[in-house]
Order: sequence, then C-alpha cells, then structure tokens
Amino acid sequence: MPPTSYGTLYLIPVTLGDDHHEPVLPVDVVNIARRLENFVVENEKSARRFLGSIKTLRPVRELALSTLNEHTQDKDIPALLAPLLAGQDIGIMSEAGCPGIADPGAKLVALAHRRGIRVKPLVGPSSILLALIASGLDGQRFSFLGYLPAEKSARNQRLREIEKHSAKANETQIFIETPYRNQHLFDDILASCQPQTRLCVACNLTLESELIQTRTIAEWQKLTAPSLQKQPTVFLLLAS
Repeated sequence: MPPTSYGTLYLIPVTLGDDHHEPVLPVDVVNIARRLENFVVENEKSARRFLGSIKTLRPVRELALSTLNEHTQDKDIPALLAPLLAGQDIGIMSEAGCPGIADPGAKLVALAHRRGIRVKPLVGPSSILLALIASGLDGQRFSFLGYLPAEKSARNQRLREIEKHSAKANETQIFIETPYRNQHLFDDILASCQPQTRLCVACNLTLESELIQTRTIAEWQKLTAPSLQKQPTVFLLLAS
C-alpha cells in the first residue's frame, strides 16, 4: 500500500478536439479535475483552455502546471513528483484523449509506481479504442503501432510488413500519423496493400465532423479520397 502521506496521481482524460466536454466526460471525472490544483500537462496552452472550460474551483491562472512532453529530459521527470511526495494530488493530462497512450506521461506514471504512489485512471475518450470498436475489424487481437516512418520508401516497406503480419496473425493493426502527413499515408496504403485488405479511416472522433469508414483497399481505390489533411486520424488495417 502507498504511504497515506502521499498524494494520488490522477490520469485526467480530455476532449479529442475543440468540442464540449459534457458528451464525452463523466460528471465525476470533471468534478475531480475541477478540484485539483497541480497538473502535469503535455501542452500548457490546450490544458489551460480545457481547465477553463470545466470551470475549476480555483482560477486557472492560480493553478500549478508543469510540462511533460517529448522534449522533457528523463532526468527532469522525478522533480514532477514533488507535490505527490508532499501529500498533494496531481492530475496528468495529454494534449488530447487519455494520458499514457502514445503520450510521454507514461514515464511519470511508471515512476509513480516505482515510488509507491497511488495511480488512479479516469474514464474518458481514447481515439484508438473508439476507432477500433467502430471499425468492425477484429477487436480480439490487435496491436497499436504508433507512428510509421516519415520517409516514403521506409513507410511503404513498413506497410507491407504490417499487412503481412496482420494476415498471418489475423490481427488488426492500428497506427497514426502527424496530421499534415495523413493524406500521404492514406495514398501509400492504397498503393502498397492488397485489394482484399480492409482499411478503416477514423477521423475527428467525437467531433461534429467525425468520419468513420471501413472498406477494402479495392473499394477505397474506386472512391474519391476523404480529406484527411491536418485532421486527427486513426488508421486500422486487417489483412486476410
């Protein structure tokens, strides 16, 4: 059991875009986030916007926000635990969705476990899981692969490897891309994969502009490509 003098590290989910939190976040989750005074965030600007939208008990300008992102050095992470070790609770927030998934916050969570600090995950939207359950692809066996190579030839080679593994293991493959490269990735999938392979494109999840479509590669090739440029998108692939 963690020492009772330690605070709790709450994993606070946030919205997936500039939408309202009411449809996607439970009231109890919002109430916990409202009362916290210490946060570790991936992006301070978006975090302050979210905290302002839920009307925290203390003014947002008085809240303590520390940053943990891809530029944070490992040697600087232990200092982020200081409020927890002093008995204060902390909320950790990703820039979008749930912290700890494709997110540098996982490093702080791992360190909290090593120090015996209580970690409390809270319910909220995950674009990866929402895309999977809406795709109609296999939800029993799946892998999240993160980002694919940025260079075209390496990316195409990786896509062929992913498709081959999916067919052999009968396993859904899930991956994402930097939004400004989405259209290039989509085009490469159509060019690299077999006609019968199924591809789901899940874009702007939970937003009014949400798009979720699953088709074979052959079917996608006959259609006008969806506009994915600069739109948060999850790609799911299942080969046969």
